[in-house]
Amino acid sequence: MDSFPKPLESVVLGAAGGIGAAIADRLEALGPVWRLSRADGLDLTNEASIQAAAETVGEPRLVVIATGHLHGHGVEPEKRLADLSPERLAYSFAVNTIGPALVLKHFGPRMPRSGKSVIAVLSARVGSISDNRLGGWYGYRAAKAALNQVVRTASIELAVRRPELACVALHPGTVDTGLSAPFQKGVAPERLFTPAVAAEHLLRVIDGLTGADTGRFLAWDGQEISF
Repeated sequence: MDSFPKPLESVVLGAAGGIGAAIADRLEALGPVWRLSRADGLDLTNEASIQAAAETVGEPRLVVIATGHLHGHGVEPEKRLADLSPERLAYSFAVNTIGPALVLKHFGPRMPRSGKSVIAVLSARVGSISDNRLGGWYGYRAAKAALNQVVRTASIELAVRRPELACVALHPGTVDTGLSAPFQKGVAPERLFTPAVAAEHLLRVIDGLTGADTGRFLAWDGQEISF
């Protein structure tokens, strides 16, 4: 992470998850890390919780939103239109879109106005509309597509006062965590990353970003993903 001033103050939301924890572990060697998760009282479905979390940090140069929900809590990826329900769709959007949007609302203004800074939001390739050739996963796909739009829109606003800030959506690949566990069949072993390897990939991409990259949707290897 040579492109950031040192010490690097960073925030990782979702720091109790596999990817978030691995990213926070690596960042600790570079400066203070604020680890935020449900275990610390962070609730992405409660704006007051997000605002309170933002008020505990200083002026971080790196914010990583490593949150997301695919299954559990009565929600499973829908295979058919017949599987759709308003409750499950609402929950997917609440966690995957609205929560991160509110994080941008409250953490974005805390970023420095000069010097390199990054807000990296973990999205998913299945949120790409143009890349959708298999169908299914209605709620998760739609929520991640909406998240990508939120990131893109926020990047335009934030650039007005923070021209060196990169606000980006990142696809981590398939990572061996609880989120992907039921869906790993058929994934080539070399494409199933441990959280530590995924963190290394993502931080390498983050390290290479400049303000000119803001609003992009990038894969773990730095390749552009079409919206």
